[in-house]
Amino acid sequence: MEIGIDSFASAMISNNSSTSISSADAMAQLLERIEFADQCGLDVFGIGEHHRKEFLDAAPTVILAAAAARTKKIILTSAVTVLSAADPVRVFQNFSTLDLISNGRAEMVVGRGSFTESFPLFGFNIHDYDALFAEKLELLLNIRNNEFVTWSGKFRAPLHNQAIYPRPLQKQIPIWLGVGGTPESFIRAGSLGLPLMVAVIGGETHRFRPLINLYREAGRKAGFAPEQLKVGLHSLGYVAETTEQAVAEYYPGYAETFTRIGKERGWPPVTKARFDAQAGPTGALIVGSPEDVAEKIIRHSEALGGISRLTFQMDNAGLAPEKLLKSIELIGKRVAPLVNK
Repeated sequence: MEIGIDSFASAMISNNSSTSISSADAMAQLLERIEFADQCGLDVFGIGEHHRKEFLDAAPTVILAAAAARTKKIILTSAVTVLSAADPVRVFQNFSTLDLISNGRAEMVVGRGSFTESFPLFGFNIHDYDALFAEKLELLLNIRNNEFVTWSGKFRAPLHNQAIYPRPLQKQIPIWLGVGGTPESFIRAGSLGLPLMVAVIGGETHRFRPLINLYREAGRKAGFAPEQLKVGLHSLGYVAETTEQAVAEYYPGYAETFTRIGKERGWPPVTKARFDAQAGPTGALIVGSPEDVAEKIIRHSEALGGISRLTFQMDNAGLAPEKLLKSIELIGKRVAPLVNK
């Protein structure tokens, strides 16, 4: 199993002005974490895409390119590229360039995004949410497969035998489909034979098994071999020396962040009891000691019929840089060996 980290490039904004840092410092610390993750033997590091004050990941390929110059082995991916509001030609060119800079380590996870600010920002109608994504995914896969592209659609000017460069170092840049909880998204990924990255940030992870079964069945019907239908899991998580320490350090910032986001989405405020349930044996949060976290990852994998990749999203709790670095070290040196053993 590949194990790694996803980051939304938190701007480290806090209600406490004494703990806030500049955006330049936050970006420098993020690049340090990616470099350290590579040194600790982690397999993958992903950068999200948002267009909000609290995140610095509006241009993820720029961050990943900077990281490519400082790393040697780690896969560099998006988490996710909001394809509905992007031009597939530019997305392909950006990631092909990243692939050349990184010597063949670029991947992308494409999705529709969980926030909606990119639609008005780039002049798209939120009511075209799914139609935009379906059309742009079709074009992106066409570009990946063909140097010269002839294509037409509803939301973009047509292409007539248009050459698209640069081409990546890899024969094909891996493109994962990032999904939340809609059955149609799982079926789409299977029908196209794309690896699936499932974002599970709440509830009980095992409840996603029927959706993953839909994905695998759609892939089988479309003629794809089981080994082509990889499943990855994106989870909120944090690792410390003991589970008690991990909870004590992670919970306060997690509660602040998700209570704030909840006000936008109509969620109730975070309580310790709800957090404890989420961090329990079947809950989505992967927070604990290396041993407890490794056991939970294996439990999740078995519940979902086997997963190929697990990524931790941990910079959403306002944790100090040294705590994040320590957690990365524990994941690379202790969690990953336990899981793969």
